[in-house]
Amino acid sequence: MIDFLLTSDAIMALLTLTFLEIILGIDNIVFISIAANKLPEHQQSKATTIGLLLAMVQRIILLFFVTFLIGLKEPFYTIELSWLHVAVSWQAIILFGGGLFLIYKSTSEIHEKVESPKHDEDELKGKKIKSLSQAIVQIILIDFIFSIDSILTAVGMTNGLHPNHNYNLVLMIIAVVISIFVMIGFANPIRRFINEHPSMQLLGLAFLILIGFMLITEAAHLSHTKLFGNEVGAIPKGYLYFAIAFSLFVEFLSFRIEKKKKKE
Repeated sequence: MIDFLLTSDAIMALLTLTFLEIILGIDNIVFISIAANKLPEHQQSKATTIGLLLAMVQRIILLFFVTFLIGLKEPFYTIELSWLHVAVSWQAIILFGGGLFLIYKSTSEIHEKVESPKHDEDELKGKKIKSLSQAIVQIILIDFIFSIDSILTAVGMTNGLHPNHNYNLVLMIIAVVISIFVMIGFANPIRRFINEHPSMQLLGLAFLILIGFMLITEAAHLSHTKLFGNEVGAIPKGYLYFAIAFSLFVEFLSFRIEKKKKKE
């Protein structure tokens, strides 16, 4: 286990996944803060911390469930046509459905942030919260919605790293725990940073589209899909890591140039 976690692929996956989990968690932090701010001041910090800790537990439980489904590799149905061959398994269905969901969710989120960035916040502000328990229940429900794309992102980044799914599961859990504790400690500074640089969140959503496409191709590869006699291959994760690293490097240069202009 330790040997696997110290490999370059595992470390790169952990760093990338932790970064994406934090970026994807920004909306979660915003909504949790809105829900917590409706409580008396002495309960706001408590509600935020409890909400994020319960979010962590909820995501770990979902990780176990999704990983179990992905472990079901054996095909239960085969589609055999003159131009198409697919050996359908639960693993392929979960990955394919997850890829479609990530692409849909990311494009709709990007559209919503461009067209009406405050729509969801305004809707949540209109809901009444009278007690700490009511706030925590609402936080858990909000996090469940955001957990789905978070879990699918984790699966997309780690699937295939190690033949033993338990090793990949441990890596995903570590990334989720780190990201949640970072959000607990730096919720307000992270939120301010993203408000000042909204392109970072759009960049994270763009990465989700890449991960969604990768999940679809991986589902086709694992189900031995053949189109007109040509088998669909999996996209090497190194390409994804390079795309993310290059994009972040360009964004970092943009920050430096912007900062320099402000000083001048």
